[in-house]
Amino acid sequence: MSHPHPELGPPPKLPKGGLRVTPLGGLGEIGRNMTVFEYGGRLLIVDCGVLFPEEEQPGIDLILPDFTSLRDRLDDIDGIVLTHGHEDHIGGVPYLLREKADIPLIGSKLTLALIEAKLQEHRIRPYTLEVEEGHRERVGPFDCEFLPVNHSIPDALAVAIRTPAGMVVHTGDFKMDQLPMDGRLTDLRAFARLGEEGIDLLLSDSTNAEVPGFVPPERDISSVLRQVFSSAQKRIIVASFASHVHRIQQILDAAHEHGRRVAFVGRSMVRNMGIARDLGYLRVPAGLVVDVKTLDDLPDDEVVLVCTGSQGEPMAALSRMANRDHQIRIVQGDTVILASSLIPGNENAVYRVINGLTRWGANVVHKGNAKVHVSGHASAGELLYFYNICQPKNLMPVHGEWRHLRANAELGAATGVPHDRIVIAEDGVVVDLLDGKAKISGKVQAGYVYVDGLTVGDVTESSLKDRRILGDEGIISIFVVVDSTTGKTVGGPHLQSRGSGIDEADFAAVIPKIDEALAKSAQDGVAETHQLQQLVRRTVGKWVSDTYRRRPMILPVVVEV
Repeated sequence: MSHPHPELGPPPKLPKGGLRVTPLGGLGEIGRNMTVFEYGGRLLIVDCGVLFPEEEQPGIDLILPDFTSLRDRLDDIDGIVLTHGHEDHIGGVPYLLREKADIPLIGSKLTLALIEAKLQEHRIRPYTLEVEEGHRERVGPFDCEFLPVNHSIPDALAVAIRTPAGMVVHTGDFKMDQLPMDGRLTDLRAFARLGEEGIDLLLSDSTNAEVPGFVPPERDISSVLRQVFSSAQKRIIVASFASHVHRIQQILDAAHEHGRRVAFVGRSMVRNMGIARDLGYLRVPAGLVVDVKTLDDLPDDEVVLVCTGSQGEPMAALSRMANRDHQIRIVQGDTVILASSLIPGNENAVYRVINGLTRWGANVVHKGNAKVHVSGHASAGELLYFYNICQPKNLMPVHGEWRHLRANAELGAATGVPHDRIVIAEDGVVVDLLDGKAKISGKVQAGYVYVDGLTVGDVTESSLKDRRILGDEGIISIFVVVDSTTGKTVGGPHLQSRGSGIDEADFAAVIPKIDEALAKSAQDGVAETHQLQQLVRRTVGKWVSDTYRRRPMILPVVVEV
């Protein structure tokens, strides 16, 4: 198995007749999925998603793929294929279209409807090409065939990309539910046909590669939901992903069966379920769904709220309910259902929300105590089955953290893919398919690009480090006035503290040390303000460390007069 090396340099020019594959996100992480294919000087992109921030990224709203390697080649992009409508696959599209608005978007009906609604908020009107399962479309030099796959959102597609260099199959996110809610199976016959034709490189979903066996059917959840609904005494509040149409359908069915009305809470939930209903993917009995404002007129035992926040997102409806910062107040006897998995990295945030809800008297039903979620990703048994059907000549695990990628690679090897034809890459690592063999040829820039409010890319790792220090250790500011000629102190030093845990009265002990250091520097002829600021920072920093074993941010301001 080949894998990236830290010393990889920029890739050479792609040899004639070769196909280049460059993942810009989704490898070594859950989210931010984006892969660039190059043939004959032209580019095809598959997915362009976002990654949601973790606790060590305070203030960040979204994390984007790095478009640096594409900026000089935007005119070479023939299209963006979107495998399905989850945020980690379409959320970055508006930011890429800001760079060039007329790049065609290619996807299924629901996927395009979801991204068009998102782009409308960004005031971008995209060029779109709607495709269906079984369709083949020529996109520049790329002959794309679209195959249906089962996932936790309707209308998901895999894509087979044919070029003279060979055929590459990108699965997108998939599983092999044999009893899907919408009757839409992963088309194993089509994958077998591609296997017979010869799959030169398979890019396969790795998320559940460590999980043995097969994913249970989605419809298994229905009986559990009915039990929860039948025993609930007051309101039922369900938190789910805003795009999980199959899960919401089961909630609607259970509510209808038990004589409850349903209200959607949260902009993305209202928008997405409206789209799914209008396109016929969500069946809503007449009168079942009502406006949230009308719920006060209904008895508690006739109410179901469906909201976002199943991952503990701080600004989502459920988190705000847990923090008593929402118009909907949790009361004793309410039932809250978290109908989703725990995305790695979100565990602490989710359990914080569960504890908050429990504190106010809610009965919280979640994956840990009831079968209210099944995964949308193929487990190890399904992947083995899949590889035996496809028989790829080369395998590149995608969509997963390192442990998932390696587990997926081992599954491929167990089914007969030669070890030297399994490529474990990471974001930015360039893989070339030449003469039927995939190998790593270099690396391009593929770091995190942070969205903070209206700014994109302005926040750096250094900025985040400062934010973490401020959050963990607080800040001490020092104001000093010096003579511009002599460098001697003529005012101050004045010290203030916020969040450092140090009483400002204690600063009396460090003021003589600052005065002494500035006096010595004046004798040495040092009068440049930047040097004096660094001197003050070192002096105060050493005192705080020696006295309190703390490392707050120290912000010195030296003014000349």
